[in-house]
Amino acid sequence: MGHLPHVIRWLPLGFATILLTSSWSMAQADEDALFIHDKQISPAQLVKAMIKRNPDLSSTQAAWEASQARIGQASALDDPMLSYAVAPATAGVTGLDFGQRLEISQKIPWPGKLRLRSEAATYEADAARESISSLRLQLAAAAKSAFADWRFIHEAIRINRINTKLLQEFRRIAEVRYSAGLASKQDALRADVEFTMLEHQAIILERQRREIMVRINTLLNRAPDSHIPLPSTFSTSTKLPEARVLRELAIKTRPELKSLSAHVRAAETRTDLAQREFYPDFKLTGGYNSLWNRHAKRFTVGISINIPFGQSKRHASVDEFRAEMQRMEWDRVGAVKQIEAEVQNNYDRVEESIHTLSLFHKRLLPLAKENMETARADYQAGNGDFLTLISAEKNLIRTELEFEQARANYHKRLAELERAVGGSLNQEDNIKSKGSSS
Repeated sequence: MGHLPHVIRWLPLGFATILLTSSWSMAQADEDALFIHDKQISPAQLVKAMIKRNPDLSSTQAAWEASQARIGQASALDDPMLSYAVAPATAGVTGLDFGQRLEISQKIPWPGKLRLRSEAATYEADAARESISSLRLQLAAAAKSAFADWRFIHEAIRINRINTKLLQEFRRIAEVRYSAGLASKQDALRADVEFTMLEHQAIILERQRREIMVRINTLLNRAPDSHIPLPSTFSTSTKLPEARVLRELAIKTRPELKSLSAHVRAAETRTDLAQREFYPDFKLTGGYNSLWNRHAKRFTVGISINIPFGQSKRHASVDEFRAEMQRMEWDRVGAVKQIEAEVQNNYDRVEESIHTLSLFHKRLLPLAKENMETARADYQAGNGDFLTLISAEKNLIRTELEFEQARANYHKRLAELERAVGGSLNQEDNIKSKGSSS
């Protein structure tokens, strides 16, 4: 029993430890549960997960909630003032009432000031809300770009494995021809060198795969080595609208422009509020003063105003907010031109990728495959040399990798174009478009 108080004293710490451990375990379980049932991951899944888990978005959301809370503060009246005073010398004096004075007062701003303060705070909250939309666009583009890299690296690993098996077949053919006296041992040695180079390339590709995995997990706010499923196939090609239509759409949808417009309206409202400062505020008062000898004089009501002297400082305040409003307007004009240029540049990059993919698909890949098959057939028939076969095989590997890189670049550039426009192009079914393929 002597140890019971000591045990009781440590009970709160034990409960706290259990609670913290449980919270940590739940967080770990939530992290481990992400993608746990998915054999493959799509760009849409990755975008959804990043938006849900990214800490920067939570921070921006909290900043918007703080700006929302300022609206009620801006439109509220000042607290009423209560004052009380006594005349100590009157206490206990025969024939005199105890002298005391009680007064309550409330400051009332000039009509319209509270409304303007509330409107300015509302516009600032609107601007903060657009920051959330802007960050969502950035995260979506980052997620799609990361997915494109994730898809490319797995395709590169697949190509490396296929060509490793193909090179083993070439080495077997070289050994057969060497045994038959139809080729030199140098062919088999050259095959061994190329095989070793492919093994080294496999190590490099695996390191690159881990780097991309770390980048994705960082965006997902997870441990760097957390499991990420294999990538699904790329989505079908998007019908690319005309550049002019996309520029006009970006001006309507980009959250940065909406944010600047809200800042302009906030500055305009503050300019109007500064002009109201030339008018006085009121203070309503009511009180009781027992120092007056007649009861009819003891209850009082009144009103007071401030005298707005110092006009120069008020003019300076108006000039300040007017200049701030003009600055915001010019910032918006500049942002419009910058966004139009951004849309056009990204549009041109996507079109370039479309032409590049078409070139690979229709000409370069078929030619590389045909060249390699011809070189293999010639070597097996004794009409070609092994160096030509290896060169054709290396050219095929390079062409396949460049094709996969071009396909990844297309989807990355498309993601940047969607971010520049302000949303997914697939959602704009009512705009004029022209067909394109990847």
